[in-house]
Amino acid sequence: MAVVRDLRVLLRFRNFRRLLAVRLLSQGADGVYQVGLATYVVFSPERQTSPAAIASAMAVLLLPYSLVGPFAGALLDRWRRRQVFLYGNLLRALLASATAILMITQVPDWLFYVSALCVTAVNRFVLAGLSAALPRVVDEDRLVMANSVSPTAGTLAATAGGGLAFVVRLLIADSDATVVLVGAALYLCSALASLSIGREVLGPDRELVQLRLRAALSGTARDLMAGLRHLAEPARREAAWALASMTLMRFCYGALTVMLLMLCRYALTTNPDDGLALLGLAVGVSGAGFFAAAVVTPWAAGRFGPGRWIAICAASAAVLEPALGLPFATVPILVATFVLGLTTQGAKISTDTIVQFSVDDGFRGRVFSVYDVLFNVAFVAAAGVAALMLPPDGRSVPLVLVVAVIYAAVATAMAGFERR
Repeated sequence: MAVVRDLRVLLRFRNFRRLLAVRLLSQGADGVYQVGLATYVVFSPERQTSPAAIASAMAVLLLPYSLVGPFAGALLDRWRRRQVFLYGNLLRALLASATAILMITQVPDWLFYVSALCVTAVNRFVLAGLSAALPRVVDEDRLVMANSVSPTAGTLAATAGGGLAFVVRLLIADSDATVVLVGAALYLCSALASLSIGREVLGPDRELVQLRLRAALSGTARDLMAGLRHLAEPARREAAWALASMTLMRFCYGALTVMLLMLCRYALTTNPDDGLALLGLAVGVSGAGFFAAAVVTPWAAGRFGPGRWIAICAASAAVLEPALGLPFATVPILVATFVLGLTTQGAKISTDTIVQFSVDDGFRGRVFSVYDVLFNVAFVAAAGVAALMLPPDGRSVPLVLVVAVIYAAVATAMAGFERR
């Protein structure tokens, strides 16, 4: 397979191998931690979950730390990225352990959410740093290949982490706190893996590095405006369109995620354990879609161009999502999760590539942090819309049709831009 061949080529780069190890462990831990949170909030027998409750949880966890995104970008363009991976993952291991303790003690919900919020806030620095550092460990000719393999491998690691969480939860220990502690252990392993990379290898360039926090923060607003102006330049116009398209596709994905959670909890199963098992299966099928995107996208982006491949992914989702979703049956829903995994990840690989080719190294951290903020705000907005549209069992024909219309609009707009 092409993806296996590409991976073999990239693994010849020593620092790529090491950065990939940091990514796999870090995003694998993310998968474990996020499933631990989801099962605690959605599938705990003592909790009566509703779409509004899920939307509220997403807002608490995602919207506040979206404010961290711009600061993360400014700091990533000034701090050594290797150190961000080291200290960021150490801090997440500590905070995840605190979350596990809060799960087994009688504390107010807000305290639990604050702990989870801190873990995900640090996550902004790590994920943005991984994307910004990638061009430092491969040559320009193989950057498209690396953008296909590395983020997709990270997504698959997150999916595998989610699968590990389900195994621990269902077969080993019926405890969400135990699952979260497994995530904490993986965060610690990621921190240790980052020590294999030299301090200066991942950038930014030495003349941009500022070790004093006050000096770094003082220039944040000015730096962000410069980053936005950089993105608005004519040479970066395709990157701006790709980011807008990916944001709307993320909105669709978020709305469908809430619907899937409610279907697994109430409509497609009769008890929380069966619902949790079905959700685990859906996560695995979605991961297969991510892998398929890694196989198909390098060829498709080379054949059609990254921008046109985004349009094709959105158009495919617009047609197949209502066809598979409207029956509200288990098998079509699982097929839909595969399709959406493929199209969403295929579009993301293309967007990453367009942004990295278009944006200068001194601005990548800021642009990718803005990218993260758009992702999270779109996901929370989608959860809010889903909360208004979904009935208690999750079956909503209007929501499925609205999402299909948005996918179609993205496909039309991106195809029109590429023709121009």
